[in-house]
Amino acid sequence: MRAADLDLSELLTVDPRGGELRFSGARAILLDTVAMGLLRKQLIDSVGAAAARAILTRFGFAHGYRTAEAARAELSLESDEEWRDAGGRIHALQGMIRLAPGADGPLSPGGATVEASYEAEQHLLHLGRADAPVCWTLAGFASGYLSCVEGRDIYVIERRCLGRGDASCLFAGRTAEAWGADLEPHLPFFEEHRLDASLRRAAEALGRAERRLRTRAETLLRTAAAGGAGAGPDGIVASSPAMQRVLELARRVAQVDATVLVTGESGTGKERVARLVHDASPRAAAPLLAINCAAIPEPLLESELFGHARGAFTGATRDRAGIFEAAAGGTLLLDEVGELPAGVQVKLLRALQAREVRRVGENRSRPVDVRVVAATNRELAAEVSAGRFRKDLYYRLKVVELRLPPLRERREDVLPLARALLAQAAARMKRPAPRLSPGAADHLVRYPWPGNVRELENAMERAVALAEGRRIEAEDLPEEVRSALPVPSAPAVEARVRTLGAVEQEYILAVLARNGGNQTRAAAELGIGVSTLYRKLKAYGRGQAR
Repeated sequence: MRAADLDLSELLTVDPRGGELRFSGARAILLDTVAMGLLRKQLIDSVGAAAARAILTRFGFAHGYRTAEAARAELSLESDEEWRDAGGRIHALQGMIRLAPGADGPLSPGGATVEASYEAEQHLLHLGRADAPVCWTLAGFASGYLSCVEGRDIYVIERRCLGRGDASCLFAGRTAEAWGADLEPHLPFFEEHRLDASLRRAAEALGRAERRLRTRAETLLRTAAAGGAGAGPDGIVASSPAMQRVLELARRVAQVDATVLVTGESGTGKERVARLVHDASPRAAAPLLAINCAAIPEPLLESELFGHARGAFTGATRDRAGIFEAAAGGTLLLDEVGELPAGVQVKLLRALQAREVRRVGENRSRPVDVRVVAATNRELAAEVSAGRFRKDLYYRLKVVELRLPPLRERREDVLPLARALLAQAAARMKRPAPRLSPGAADHLVRYPWPGNVRELENAMERAVALAEGRRIEAEDLPEEVRSALPVPSAPAVEARVRTLGAVEQEYILAVLARNGGNQTRAAAELGIGVSTLYRKLKAYGRGQAR
């Protein structure tokens, strides 16, 4: 029997009573092409074009492979060449394509020319003209069918497509070795583990986006109800001029693809600013992936960043893309970049300069399209002087530097931030958003916040958990915050400089007030005798204080 002799009526059997449809003996179903087109559109809208292509390619591959297995069990063809030709014939009989007259198969030097494709037709109907070939299911079907027939992996790639305005579709099939580097852009859509990773990243990104939007909406609503102010459209609170300047620079640099270095003490909000740069950039629709360079052991860090080839080291059982490749089209945050070991610094510099990475165990480079934002709480200039950080990498990262001021240097932000964080904590705990009492607010402003915004967030979460009513009292704050003394303020240029005695008097009276007027405890805390304290209080007109 020859492939040209195949007849749909002979391959298709119907059992109306049992409700079964069989094609070449295998259970089959009929699917409406418009429904398939709608499914394609929903996939692209939900998980993006890349993940949708991976899903449909793998679906087509499984369909083609199963079709070949069923046909081999049911039919008897004369030669391997006939089996190859049968793939296109079966494809056409199933209503998926119309081959051009005299068309060869995908494995021929010229490839297989297709005059009509249901998939291109549906893409045009639901999504309009594409910029690249779109017959992903058909390419997957041909790949699966030929892989089964040949007994080795065959990759069929669409070179021309009706869906992007070409006169016909052209499918070419080769082994991975025969394709060489030309296969690299298409390989992720065939490999199952890459499909899993793509879907996982898409689901995680969607989940993060949904949670971020929901939290932001709830926070803005609750903060407004609590009388808060200062939160911008990106959800970052910035009332102080210093922080507003940083955010304005971040929004400006987001529009260009320059590398950004975000510096500042631990807890100042470096990751939030990196998120702002990503969200305000043309890459916002792609993922923002982050890696903490200090949290991964040095032997594994290079593999995490750049990926590895199968067999590169013990446990490398398959090829694996690194985070540079995983963040393709989006933004990569290198947190704690100052902790990078010297050997990895060299390879990171090459990746930034050449925009390509080389997996561990491979001898070829792969292009990457990713915007890098680096963050550190170290003074990298000092690390360069000490010989612990490469000078060329430092300047390559520091195209634009965003230096975040510590919270003690932007006290105007303390109360607006506290109110916003109270609203967030209350939302997480499903409690009404409380207000700050004047006493609690005074303690918050006094405290120097060595842990910056992260410490303030923890303090507000504790306060919400402990508050008995709708108001946060001083007793609900951590002990170190309640014990904070007044912060001396520098006099204005025009103001008269205060005397040392006046400053001393303010400090002593504050310590006395904190100890409830108990002179013995206050004197012990001040490191002076009780008689000395009494003498000073008498001089202040407070001699009867006890």
